[in-house]
Amino acid sequence: MTTHRSPKPTGHSAQPVERTVTAALLLALVAGLAWIGGMIYTVLGWPL
Repeated sequence: MTTHRSPKPTGHSAQPVERTVTAALLLALVAGLAWIGGMIYTVLGWPL
């Protein structure tokens, strides 16, 4: 009788994905902060 064994996870294959996700989140954070800064600059530039 044969037993089913799941393949052993490789530890180093998840690292590039994690690095990519972290880089994407940091890029999104920088873009969001730049957008908020641009909105504040625009509102402050309006004549009241």
